[in-house]
Amino acid sequence: MRIDILTLFPEMCEAVLSESIIGRSRQAGLVEINCRQIRDYTLDKHKRVDDTPYGGGMGMIMQVQPIYDCYMSLCEEVGKKPHLIYMSPQGKTLTQNRVRELAQMENIAILCGHYEGIDERVIEEIVDEEISIGDYVLTGGELPALVLADSISRMLPGVLPNEEAFSDESHYSSLLEHPQYTRPYEWHGQTVPDILLSGHHANINKWKRQQSLMRTYLRRPDMLSKAKLDKKDIEFLRELKAQQKALDRQGTENADS
Repeated sequence: MRIDILTLFPEMCEAVLSESIIGRSRQAGLVEINCRQIRDYTLDKHKRVDDTPYGGGMGMIMQVQPIYDCYMSLCEEVGKKPHLIYMSPQGKTLTQNRVRELAQMENIAILCGHYEGIDERVIEEIVDEEISIGDYVLTGGELPALVLADSISRMLPGVLPNEEAFSDESHYSSLLEHPQYTRPYEWHGQTVPDILLSGHHANINKWKRQQSLMRTYLRRPDMLSKAKLDKKDIEFLRELKAQQKALDRQGTENADS
């Protein structure tokens, strides 16, 4: 898979993408990630890529010409039009399901805005979709682009040791991940749950599943509607809800007494 990031700060992106799992995967040829400097495509002799907004307002707006020419140069290099994503707080919020879908594509380009954004006309002309990583605003699209590139890359074959490395994690199956432990066995008076040392794999897997269900119910109950639950899962959640209601009633009674 090939991912191209169109940015004013390629060195910033390279610093992150050259490290850890993604960096090693790039070196091994498991994923190709390139960072293209939009400023290289400006026709302005001073290398400007922005200007004041029509209609007034604070800040500067990235111009259409450098962005468009940068992207068209990429299309010519690749030999076809990559799927172009603009990282924007106005886009649809990124989900693990969308990451899985994007990981099936052959070529993706990610456009990073800066300043007060980019001219709307270039969005309408070349952008295929807008994606947000959350309901907040950053100074530029580089950090969101790195989040997207990382989340896609780790889904590719060979990047992680095996499928379990990501399929067991939070959000992959619309459930939060179960608690994890390592040595030492005891720390600050707290010990690792004995079930994890039992060697009984069926019981361990059952414990992990129930812990995932419990964490999701308590922390992100909205995710449960998308999770694939069997009869045992549903029964466990019913018992959990009943216990929670009993605790709530007890708390109310104690407060009233």
